[in-house]
Amino acid sequence: MIGRSLWQAGSGALTDRPLMRQKFLLFTFCVFFLCPSFAGGQDVFQRCLFVTVLQDPPVLSSRQEITRLIDFAKEARTDILFVQIYRANQAWFPSTIADSAPYDGAKHRLSEDPFKLLMKQAHRAGIRVYAWLNMLSLSNNKNAKLLNKYGPEILTRNRNVKKKLQDYRIDSQYFLEPGDLRVRRELAGIVGEILAAYPELDGVLFDYVRYPDPSPDYGYTQMNMDRFRQATGRQIVEKNDPAWQEWKRTQVTELLRELVEKTRAMRPGIGVAATGCAPYIRAYAEAFQDWPSWVKTGLVDFVTFMSYSPDAEEFEKSVRNAKSKVADFTKVMVGVPAYKLAASPWILARQMRFCAESGSGGFCVFHYGSVEEHPALARAVIGSKNP
Repeated sequence: MIGRSLWQAGSGALTDRPLMRQKFLLFTFCVFFLCPSFAGGQDVFQRCLFVTVLQDPPVLSSRQEITRLIDFAKEARTDILFVQIYRANQAWFPSTIADSAPYDGAKHRLSEDPFKLLMKQAHRAGIRVYAWLNMLSLSNNKNAKLLNKYGPEILTRNRNVKKKLQDYRIDSQYFLEPGDLRVRRELAGIVGEILAAYPELDGVLFDYVRYPDPSPDYGYTQMNMDRFRQATGRQIVEKNDPAWQEWKRTQVTELLRELVEKTRAMRPGIGVAATGCAPYIRAYAEAFQDWPSWVKTGLVDFVTFMSYSPDAEEFEKSVRNAKSKVADFTKVMVGVPAYKLAASPWILARQMRFCAESGSGGFCVFHYGSVEEHPALARAVIGSKNP
């Protein structure tokens, strides 16, 4: 629904017109304003929805919550659900590498694997499911199994003195170093666990494959610097050295490449996607993430571009800039920030329409928890023909 007051205002203006004229106007309104896929004239336009483990209660915590999600996704004509099952080195799937306590607790409550149950219901509704994985961020989990196994030397760092674990925190998170070969091996192992556990999975979305970027002077772990020196012959590692910056960008891409190769080797034909930072300059120069090259080379099937500005004009500017970086914009799904727009759902509706008009491959609503909590956002996402 789009909101009862707007519907009433519109329907009142139609009551004096012939019935066929009313039906035509209502049809036109629904197609061009409520259904971005039709408005953009694209047969392949995808409507996607992020489902995070952080909402309360978590979707994977009960059958009722899973059913509510699928019912909403059907009503919103959702094509893909990105369901978070790995975050902060915690697993909502059977794992020996990550902390599987969340999975164990949910499975005990439901007496079955909750993610399998979700996929079963989604597939019945014709909805695909991607496992959404936060790879390099440990969030604020100082008790992560990977930290206990290797210690803080696997965390990316700047050159400031580190006396305690908390000194490694960046923007309230601990970030793994993409240039650490142990990190790559462990993350590839996690991907292998997921693919082995869920043969019915439609795809994988790799998130947080990047450096942290509040102040982009990171990467100074011993292993990463040693590998850089050996590869380049440079003995001094300077922040502004183009070779050092390109090295870090390469480490991010090579980590993703290893994860993708693992995925495709185990499951040929499975969907593979990755998130890209916005705006593009932030991704390239600060997060050292060259996501347009991932699209161009076919490393991933598509990128979800996280354009999370609540300002409509700034959002559109960012999307246009992203479009200029790739030859085929249908391989870019644009993230829209529902979580920032509870007080202005009309901006969310405008952003979703713009995603179709821009020629992108679709929009990705971030996230289900915010939409569920705010009926006006739900109406904007659903775009129902009913009052």
